[in-house]
Amino acid sequence: MGQGVDPKISIVIPARNEARNLEVILPELPEVDEVVLVDGHSVDQTVEVARKVLPSIVTLTQTRRGKGNALACGFEAACGDIIVMLDADGSADPAEIPAFIETLVQGADFAKGTRFHGHGGSDDITALRRAGNAALNKLTNVLYHTSFTDLCYGYNAFWRDIVPQLRLPPTAATAPGPGGFWGDGFEIETVLSCRVVAAGLTVAEVPSFERPRVFGETNLRTFADGARILRTILAEHRRYRALRNAGPSATGDVATQEIA
Repeated sequence: MGQGVDPKISIVIPARNEARNLEVILPELPEVDEVVLVDGHSVDQTVEVARKVLPSIVTLTQTRRGKGNALACGFEAACGDIIVMLDADGSADPAEIPAFIETLVQGADFAKGTRFHGHGGSDDITALRRAGNAALNKLTNVLYHTSFTDLCYGYNAFWRDIVPQLRLPPTAATAPGPGGFWGDGFEIETVLSCRVVAAGLTVAEVPSFERPRVFGETNLRTFADGARILRTILAEHRRYRALRNAGPSATGDVATQEIA
């Protein structure tokens, strides 16, 4: 895609009950054109703290539930040429944002963070999760003929004008059930990775070092989330094959289905 050498930058931060962490990470952010906080119906002071620490921050409440819906709401609200996805728990280092931006300016459509290449690494991932991630990563590379080194990492950046090609569930739609739409939940990072490939976009990896969560406990569930990611890879591959065999008209089947 590309928007010149001086693009406007929006950072999108999905957050649910992350007030203490926002006190730490918001002051670390580099100077950008816009920071968008998408609140996930928090019961702490997430929004109030964000506004106090960073008065210029744009805040909104997600329309449904789940990280995927929160990100989709943020993508829709963002005004920058480039969108940077940043977790609110402090695990993503804001000092790496310029590297993501430079990767996009140099020609990539999607800059994907990786903990397992170059000077990347992690102080947070367990040995079990590392092994599971490696297996899921290998499966994805076989199915999609890709060379991802870190499929499940959520620190990414991309040109805003590719958002329509990702075909995320419409943010204004009413969920058909308690599970929401496909793409509303934690499967979103895998969905995005699969769909940028399906859309024929240029993906470039950016080495990243994952820090431990600052406060609170992770919401990750090793086996349940691993099974969900596996299901996501297989479902998105069916969509990918439909796209290749029948053209863009066949790409809506997975995008709007209810999560079982």
